[in-house]
Amino acid sequence: MATTSTYTVKGMTCGHCVSSVTEEVTEVPGVTGVTVDLATGLVTVDSDGPIDDAAITAAVEEAGYEVVTPS
Repeated sequence: MATTSTYTVKGMTCGHCVSSVTEEVTEVPGVTGVTVDLATGLVTVDSDGPIDDAAITAAVEEAGYEVVTPS
């Protein structure tokens, strides 16, 4: 079953930031699509099943950015 999750990422300022995050998150197993909105910092992740939030967070951190945890 396909699922979609949304994350807020802090620190992205340009197109290069967007490609870095997209590239890292795309490598997470199960991810089928990544959409990054630079203006809002929202990263939408499509997957073919439930995705581990920790794996997405790790991928974003690997790209050099931070996932904002909803309070």
